[in-house]
Amino acid sequence: MSNEAITIGELAKRGNVATSLLRYYEKEKLLTPSGRTESGYRLYSQEAERTLRFIRSAQRYGFSLSDIKLIVGADKEDKNHGADIITIAEQRFLEIERRVTEMLVLRHELELFLDDLTVQVDSSAGKEAGEHYRDLVEQVCGHEGHEHKPSSLSKLVARLHCNLASEEWDSVFSDLRGTHLHIWRDEDTYSVQFASHAQKVKQALTTIAAGEQDCEAHQQPEVTENNDGYLFRAKGDNAFLYAQLFLALEASEA
Repeated sequence: MSNEAITIGELAKRGNVATSLLRYYEKEKLLTPSGRTESGYRLYSQEAERTLRFIRSAQRYGFSLSDIKLIVGADKEDKNHGADIITIAEQRFLEIERRVTEMLVLRHELELFLDDLTVQVDSSAGKEAGEHYRDLVEQVCGHEGHEHKPSSLSKLVARLHCNLASEEWDSVFSDLRGTHLHIWRDEDTYSVQFASHAQKVKQALTTIAAGEQDCEAHQQPEVTENNDGYLFRAKGDNAFLYAQLFLALEASEA
């Protein structure tokens, strides 16, 4: 990737933020321009993109601006600063773990409730309505009858309603398995950063994005390259399914 300076507009585009936010970060001494153009526009080094991503990630995970200032600009000679950073990070991790556990418990109990609801629909609304309900549960949740099975890659693909053929998905799975990634959400957009410049990763992501070109269920994702690898962005109500798919592929064995 090029090491040339980028404009504030380009940095805002890459970070999916407004230029006014970048100016605010500058005011708070979190992000510093490397210079200015002849006409006075701010210029940033390539490292600024990584710093911006770090700041945005920290805010998404609940770190305050004062926390981030401490982490980014702490006095390395002050040993207390290091201890404070560790304490802040540990507290946020424990808070997130509590929230994750609550959601896992809720998901588990909801699965049980959906099975109970299936029986209730059968008895109160009739067999035909019960069959329609079970079809809906299978499509949305990946359930099969009363069996409790973890969501598989094949079920995720089915829920994506993607136009790719089975052999194309096999190739995608093979090329993306185990690739380290970062995921974050901004409003209705999921961004997935793949820490790889491998051509096979680019081709796999491009194939997935192209498979949604004529799909009515999802907006077509976009794939771009940056200093850290390839960035996959998906928008819309069902964009979270891509996040699930890529997380499953990262964790799966070849």
